[in-house]
Formats: sequence, structure tokens, C-alpha cells
Amino acid sequence: MSDTFAPNAGSLDPEAGFSKTPSVGQAANDLRAAAGEKAKEVATQAKEFAHQAGDQAKALKEKAAEQVQHFREVASEKALAFKSAATEKAETLKAAAGEKAQQFRTAADEQWVATREKAKEIHITTEDYIRQHPTRCVIGALGLGFVIGLIARR
Repeated sequence: MSDTFAPNAGSLDPEAGFSKTPSVGQAANDLRAAAGEKAKEVATQAKEFAHQAGDQAKALKEKAAEQVQHFREVASEKALAFKSAATEKAETLKAAAGEKAQQFRTAADEQWVATREKAKEIHITTEDYIRQHPTRCVIGALGLGFVIGLIARR
């Protein structure tokens, strides 16, 4: 048994069991020992907390990387879908423009043929009129030339 502590199991007196009062040095050593144990305990808890925080950070990093990869894949798919839709729309517009151009060409060709026929008819009709009425045409041409000459002088 130690001389500083002798427990008495049957006594409830706090002073019972101590043969002499503890020294200040002994109390300081006990406090140092208790503080050292507590420091070790806190250090161990801090290490565990740091390890857990590191694991959680690693898990969050992996999850963020997975989400980034997922977003990249989704964006890539959306871009391809948009490109496909734009290409399809462009081809549709190109085909529609080609059809319209062909319609305009056909209409212009028909108009050109009709205009040529009309011009030929007018030429033939004018020629026939001049052959039937040569004097009127010569006098009309002289009058028209005179009027144009007057206008040109001004």
C-alpha cells in the first residue's frame, strides 16, 4: 500500500483512507499525468476527426467528379442532338428553297415564252397595219419625230 492513499471500504468520510495529506509536488504530477492523458485523448480524437474529414472530402470530391462527368456527357448528348436537329432543319430549308427556286424558274420561263409570243404577235400586227396604211404611218412618224425634236430642244 501507498502512504498517500489507503482506502477504507466501509467508511464514507472523505478524509478516511489518507494517512497523510498529499504533497503539492505529487498533486502537480497527478495533474500533469491527467493533462497528458487528456491531451493524448484529444490528439487521438483530432486524428480520427481529421481522418474522417479527409474521407468525407475524398468522397465529396469523387461525387463532384462523377457529377461533372455526367454533366459533360449530358451536354455532349444535347449538343449532338442540337447539331442533328439543326442539320435536319437546314436540309429541309435547303430543299424548300430549291423547290421555290424551281417554281420561280418555271414561272419566269413561262412568262418569257408568253412575252415573246405577244411581242411576235404585236410585230406581225404592226407590220400588217403599216403595209395596209403606209401614208398614215409615214405622216404619223414625221409628226412623232417633230414632237420628239421639240422636246429634245428644251
